[in-house]
Amino acid sequence: MGRRGSGPERARSRSLARRMSLQALYQWQIAGQNLSDIDAQFREDQDFESVDLSFFLELLHQIPACVNDLNATIDPNLDRPAVQLDPVERAVLWIGTYELLHRPDVPYRVIINEAVDLAKTFGAEQGHRFVNGVLDRIAHSIRAAETSTS
Repeated sequence: MGRRGSGPERARSRSLARRMSLQALYQWQIAGQNLSDIDAQFREDQDFESVDLSFFLELLHQIPACVNDLNATIDPNLDRPAVQLDPVERAVLWIGTYELLHRPDVPYRVIINEAVDLAKTFGAEQGHRFVNGVLDRIAHSIRAAETSTS
């Protein structure tokens, strides 16, 4: 369960973890379910063979634990009130912002590209453009040294 190879295999397993985390965080927002129940349901219903399980669990449990800090980072970069965000866009922004803040091992461009892909797959028609703009502003703010070299 939860392979951790290197290179493309690891990138794919992380992408799958982000995808499942998005679905779980969406469920958490909409249904208000307990995270332990969502965790148990996903482990029972989903195939984790190719998923980075530890990364999935980190995102699922750490994002809700620091959601107020994430919102405080996201809100100043929005062009609309946060309450108007689509739950999918909100979850994608949480994942991207969490990684920008807490996963310096992941390059900011990878984080933004992954978030844009999630928004394209699960979000509203132009949601990926919105997500890209917000996360780009956040990246330039909190990872200034990294973004200035690219």
